[in-house]
Amino acid sequence: MDTKTIIEGCKRNDRKSQERLYKEFFPTMMGMCMRYIHDKDRASAIVNDGFLKVFKKIHQFEFRGSLEGWIRRIVFHSMSDDIKKNANYLKFLVFEEYDRSYPSDILNKLYEADILNMIDEIPPASAEVFVLFAIQGYPHKEIAEMKGISVGTSKWHLSEARKKLQKLILQHYKYRSNAG
Repeated sequence: MDTKTIIEGCKRNDRKSQERLYKEFFPTMMGMCMRYIHDKDRASAIVNDGFLKVFKKIHQFEFRGSLEGWIRRIVFHSMSDDIKKNANYLKFLVFEEYDRSYPSDILNKLYEADILNMIDEIPPASAEVFVLFAIQGYPHKEIAEMKGISVGTSKWHLSEARKKLQKLILQHYKYRSNAG
C-alpha cells in the first residue's frame, strides 16, 4: 500500500490505514520526543496525542510536502503543548558542549517559553538550523539539502545558535537573579 493510498484511507477513517500510518511513523516520532522528554511513558503519550491530532487533521494534508515533516510538526506541537501545560522546566534542549561553569541550577530555573523566546532573538538562519536539528531532530545532511547549504555550514549555524543561546541564557539568569 503506497503513501497516497494510506492517506486516502485515513481520510475515510479506515482503521487499517490509520494503523499502517501509525506503525510507519511512530518510531521516528518517538525518537524525536525522546530527545527532549527523557521519560518513555510521557513521550509515548505525547506521540499518541500527536497521532490523534494527525488523524483529525489528515484531511488538511494536500501532498505538497513531506508527510513525515507534516506529522513531525503536529507531534512537535503536541510535545510543546505538553511542556507548556505542565509548566516543566527546560529539559529538551541539546547542549552537547555547554559551558560547565554555568551555575548548576541555571537550566532548572529556565522555562521552555524563555528558550523559545530566546530562539527568536538569534539570527534567523542559525535559529532555523537549531530548530531543525535540536528540536525537530533532522540530521545535518537533511538540513543541508533542505536549506541548500553544505553540511559544514549547517554545523556552523548550529554551533553559532548554541553559543548565542548560552549567552542569552546567562543574561536571562543574571537578570532573574538580580530581579528576585
